Amino acid sequence: MYIAMNKFKVVDGQGAAFEQMWQERDTYLDGVPGFQSFQLLKGVDGIYISHSTWETIQAFKAWTESEAFRKAHAQGGSKGMLQGHPEFSGYEVVL
Repeated sequence: MYIAMNKFKVVDGQGAAFEQMWQERDTYLDGVPGFQSFQLLKGVDGIYISHSTWETIQAFKAWTESEAFRKAHAQGGSKGMLQGHPEFSGYEVVL
């Protein structure tokens, strides 16, 4: 199993708009081979993390090179909501 996460630092006062953007966007993940689940996590001080679970790292990498990935990320919508670019972290589950 592989877990892919992006950490977002949201501008003060933009949390509700950021959450709404994620609720309304089409992820294009349904039917992607190897995709298992997605969650948007909310921390403190404007930190959000997108958390997706995949069968394998290869399935995740294939998603990042797919047309579905391009369509999902072409939606934009976070302009003015973020303090910088998201930070990616990927992890293989060992236990």
